Amino acid sequence: MGNEKNSSYKSERWRYLPPLKHVTYEAEYLVKKGRSRSALMEQECQGKSNIIAGENKAVSNVKLMRTLFLTSLFFLVTSLTMAQVTGTFKGKVIEESTKQPIPGASVYVNNLKVGATTDTGGIFVIRSIPVGTYPVTIASMGFQNKQISEVVITANKTYYTEIALLPLTSQLGEVTVMSFKGENNLLTPVSTYAYSREELFRSPGAQGDIMRALSSLPGVVSSGSQFSAIAARGQGTQDNVYMVDDIPMFNLSHLESEGYNSGFNDPNGGRFSIFAPRIIDNVQFQNGGFDALNGRRSSSYLALGVKEGNKESWSLSGQFDLMGATLIADGPVSQKTSIFASGRYQNFSALIRLLDEQRAAISYGDYLIKTTTEINAKNKLSFIAMYNPERPVRTIDDVESGKNINDDNSGGTTLYDHRGNKIMAGLNLRTLIDAKSYIKNVIYYRSSHVDNHFGRFNPSLDDDGVIINPASGGFDASLRTIKNDQQEIGYRSIYTKRFNKLTLTAGADAMVINLDYARTLDRTDTIYSFRSTDRQPGQQQNYQVLNPSLYNSSFDKATFNGSGYINLSWNISSVVTINPGMRYDYTGFTGQHTFSPRLSGSVAVDDRQSLNFASGIYYQDAAYADIAGQSAGNKLKNERSIQSILGYKMQFSSDLKLVVEGWHKDFRNVVVQPNRSQSYLNNNGSGYAYGADVNLTKRLSENYFGQISYSYMQSKRNNNDGLGEYDYVFNIPHTVSLMGSYKPNKQWIFSGKFRYSTGRPTDQYIVYTNVLNDPALLKYAQEVTSVNGTRLPDYISLDARVDYNKQTRWGVFSAFIDIVNVFNRFNVNTEVFLPDTGRVFNVGLGVFPTFGIRVEL
Repeated sequence: MGNEKNSSYKSERWRYLPPLKHVTYEAEYLVKKGRSRSALMEQECQGKSNIIAGENKAVSNVKLMRTLFLTSLFFLVTSLTMAQVTGTFKGKVIEESTKQPIPGASVYVNNLKVGATTDTGGIFVIRSIPVGTYPVTIASMGFQNKQISEVVITANKTYYTEIALLPLTSQLGEVTVMSFKGENNLLTPVSTYAYSREELFRSPGAQGDIMRALSSLPGVVSSGSQFSAIAARGQGTQDNVYMVDDIPMFNLSHLESEGYNSGFNDPNGGRFSIFAPRIIDNVQFQNGGFDALNGRRSSSYLALGVKEGNKESWSLSGQFDLMGATLIADGPVSQKTSIFASGRYQNFSALIRLLDEQRAAISYGDYLIKTTTEINAKNKLSFIAMYNPERPVRTIDDVESGKNINDDNSGGTTLYDHRGNKIMAGLNLRTLIDAKSYIKNVIYYRSSHVDNHFGRFNPSLDDDGVIINPASGGFDASLRTIKNDQQEIGYRSIYTKRFNKLTLTAGADAMVINLDYARTLDRTDTIYSFRSTDRQPGQQQNYQVLNPSLYNSSFDKATFNGSGYINLSWNISSVVTINPGMRYDYTGFTGQHTFSPRLSGSVAVDDRQSLNFASGIYYQDAAYADIAGQSAGNKLKNERSIQSILGYKMQFSSDLKLVVEGWHKDFRNVVVQPNRSQSYLNNNGSGYAYGADVNLTKRLSENYFGQISYSYMQSKRNNNDGLGEYDYVFNIPHTVSLMGSYKPNKQWIFSGKFRYSTGRPTDQYIVYTNVLNDPALLKYAQEVTSVNGTRLPDYISLDARVDYNKQTRWGVFSAFIDIVNVFNRFNVNTEVFLPDTGRVFNVGLGVFPTFGIRVEL
């Protein structure tokens, strides 16, 4: 910011905000009032003492001392009491594009009509704010006004935050926008949504889980309430770019059953996020069309910012709910360094008993530490480390007699013992080079460890499928084993420079990956579910023999991946902005070089309306487990998609926005499995997807927020095996989502969400009886005659959440109840065939409640 802007700002800054009033804070008023009363009382006592004579003088002096003591005590108690019911709001305002501090910016606490102006370092402070929750507006000449929906002021503490402002655009004029990271940014003109920390926490049915909260966005589908992993616009749960503090992540979910589906990944993804509630400070989600800075996955881009430690005051908090506990420590460790640390442990024993589900031992933990250091005015360094272990186990001792294996969520006859963890550590250094440029350097380590064992038991059953004796036919606790250890050391360097009408971003990534993978079948096994195309020529039996020689694989290699990218944002005129970009990737395991040109842009219709577009080529690395499972002569290629998006955006008011988008994707080199009884894969697949999304969002302001969205989607695949195209597993033609939250007073928040979607595709099949020709060993088989040829029942769920918050002199007390699917409609995600009965059991979820309390000191 130059001196010219600072000099002009003083006279014009209030055109963006109402005038600030000089504040007489309640605490100061009462203190002054107490002093005045004290002075009058003292004068009165002095007057009386002059009138009284002789022996009464001593009594008068005693009365005077008592009065002075009581007055002083009143003053002290009043001062302490008022100090306990006020807090401070402090922070730093910077430019989003260059990270430079913005002097002279106005920060305005709306409800109190008080505020402050940032100094030359972008710092502001507002003191003596009564405890409570307030909306805050930030304004500066040449930037979009920004409104923060909820700033929580706690007694005797300082709420500290860093606020980034986006450049003012002709599309927005002088409108104040409830914008968060990435929204209303000309670099990301399409498909960009964001959540604040408070919006994430109160999202009904999400139970504080970031991934579950995202499932209500347009174009996003999940596998129902039982799973949290998301699939976006016609692609799968493994196709999303995940970044945490600019560090790439393998995935963000717990309890993903790798190896469950005949040795390959469960397409449903994981079930719970690795982030505890209130860990994530900001979210940016792009549902396709993202720029050249991100790659190696092609569906969507999810950037999560972990909360930075408070630089001014300490707080300790604990949340205790039905599944476990979360502890958080947040505060300064020195004048320049702050820390944010959290630990969560979850155990499902109580919930399993409450829902009367299959018995199993399921637990996981999430442990995180982040430090932030302002080295000097130009350099900011953050360090982050995460450890996320998990251990779901189902042994023969967990199987009870009297249970029907045909029942929903019965677990069938599968046993498992999964040991896994994720580790990530990274350093992120942001350096301001000059007034218009900065560079970000990131070095990181990440690893994923999976050691999964799958077994089977052979129970005796009655005619209805009820277990008589779980182990009557014996059991094998570890028939199949999957070991998948991945380690990666990486470095990223990203440079950004802003010119007059042009912003340049360029960077490079380098990473070394080590993959140690082993898939083992202990003995020849029989597969009782197969596709018509799996049959070998002349084969007569109605089952498949799984031979260890065709299943087992071992892979232990290291390789190098490299990327380079450049992206421009060019304001051609006050109406038109375009963002051309180019990305280059080298993938070591496939030995492939790819180039991905991309283009996005925006055309302003008027101050509130714009037309937006994006198009480009996106390459996706083959999954490491798929690469490791192939023979030496079979190299998989990267999958390719061409994406196009055209959208319309209308900003009705500062907190109300309508977005309508149509999109199309074309897929080539899709990895497919020709035969389920073999690990062989190839790139013969192709496909396409298209659809449209409509979203009306009322951001969190005043006392309520809400969202209405509708998505139409078609997604088709073709394995090019002569059977033609079929519905992709996440082909969900219709999805409707309604969500709202209302805060009638300072204590209570009521939230609800209704979601409807078309049932997921599932296979059509025929069933064969006594396929082993042995009545003493009766087995059934399932032949899939049409892949995804029919559909499961539609998904319908109504979620409800109630929060109670009470500010006290010692901190904050909160209680909540969050209920997924309050009407207990059983929503089916998957059907699993049972060779023992010839029937399927449904995997899904009915009502899913959780409740708990939270205390912050």
